[in-house]
Amino acid sequence: MKIAFSPCPNDTFVFHAWVHGLLPDAPKLDVMYADIDITNGLAASPGGPDVLKISYAALPWICSDYALVPCGGALGRGCGPLVLTAGGQGGVTTSGLNAEPAGSSSIDTTSVVPMDAAALAGRRVAVPSERSTAYMLFRLWAASNVPGGVGEIVIMPFHEIMPAVRDGLVDAGLVIHEARFTYPTYGLNQLVDLGSWWEADTGLPIPLGAIVAHRSLDLPAIRKWIRMSVEYAWAHPEVSKDYVLSHSQELSPEVAQAHIDLYVNDFTLDLGDDGFEAVKALLGRAAQEGIVPPMDLEALR
Repeated sequence: MKIAFSPCPNDTFVFHAWVHGLLPDAPKLDVMYADIDITNGLAASPGGPDVLKISYAALPWICSDYALVPCGGALGRGCGPLVLTAGGQGGVTTSGLNAEPAGSSSIDTTSVVPMDAAALAGRRVAVPSERSTAYMLFRLWAASNVPGGVGEIVIMPFHEIMPAVRDGLVDAGLVIHEARFTYPTYGLNQLVDLGSWWEADTGLPIPLGAIVAHRSLDLPAIRKWIRMSVEYAWAHPEVSKDYVLSHSQELSPEVAQAHIDLYVNDFTLDLGDDGFEAVKALLGRAAQEGIVPPMDLEALR
């Protein structure tokens, strides 16, 4: 069975047992490790993998071929994407496209000015994927907080975004995953926590990454195997450590563990009523704003 998920600690932790043949009746996996922007594209392409980790924001485009598996994904509280700017006081470079060239490790702090959400108007913002939940949240937030809207949106792999903000190549960056823990080391400032904004606005957890499986497969069996893999990971947390760290070599063991602790939670084992309500609220609101095509949200269960 072909599967594609990211090399991030939460995904490798969740799927370690299945990948390593530790589940008695589960089929062998042929694994592809890929950034979420790539897996979103794979799900929308003919002949994609059997099982994938994608952004919830990508579901409306692929729901005719793939079904949501209500476990194994990333959904929770206090784990949302962040909008970051350069400068410890919440600044943005005033030089725009004339910022220092790529590869520069610092910016001229005299060209950094304090900013608030409204100052993002017309600015250049880096995002990790055009169909990511992070970008969907950003668009929903910006619609009511950035008069006139932002300027150019630059798509780049998420691990390149913080250096780009630091070096002045973009004015702000939308970051995910372990960037929550590491952005201060780049001298960056948090402008807004989109997960906190969503939770305050809706009272619901934030849906980030979804596990989907091709509708031709035995979906109850896939759900069972993923749940078993999650339960094994929790019961034997030390067993997966080498595997997790081998796919996240740029992270310290402490940051990798913090990543797992944040993104692998009760919703990973089962979305439950709150999880499904959160997904329906996010995709329903995005459809109303014309960000995603409408879909039958009741059919997600």
